[in-house]
Amino acid sequence: MLRRYILTGAPGAGKTTTARRLAAAGHTVIAEAATDLITASQAAGIDAPWDDPALTDEIAALQRERQHRADALPGPVQFFDRSPVCTLAMARFTGHEPGPVLLAELDRITTERIYQTTVLLFDLLDAITPTNVRRVTLDEARAFERVHLDAYAEYGFRIERLPPLPIAARAALAERLAS
Repeated sequence: MLRRYILTGAPGAGKTTTARRLAAAGHTVIAEAATDLITASQAAGIDAPWDDPALTDEIAALQRERQHRADALPGPVQFFDRSPVCTLAMARFTGHEPGPVLLAELDRITTERIYQTTVLLFDLLDAITPTNVRRVTLDEARAFERVHLDAYAEYGFRIERLPPLPIAARAALAERLAS
């Protein structure tokens, strides 16, 4: 039986770096949709695509597409770099109402029990490295983390926290929690 685990946490918590380490170790890892869409929008000249309320529906649609495609990928365990619940947290954090695509995807993942009920949340590191996609301060990241925790609790997920450890140790912990 396929087990899908969500990797989540505030921007800059080391989630994607650890996901890359898991992929290098041979695990199936599904990339974060939001970063890809934001990067593409910025390349098209849109400086702050997160200001557009429609972005969260675009993210949810890409997350659904990637999840469906991942069904054909190898391995009994898959790690998803974020989920539609993270997209809901983004909508709330940016002050946007969730759109119909996001709401439908939240309903689908809940009804069909797409993901494991244990979510792996990466605790924040001591600093944030800004990028074009990640433009938050450490205090904003902490607030965003709280929004994530609330959203996952609302949807009945149980949070398993991954403390700020070296990448190899975090990847080993994620593997252990998913076994």
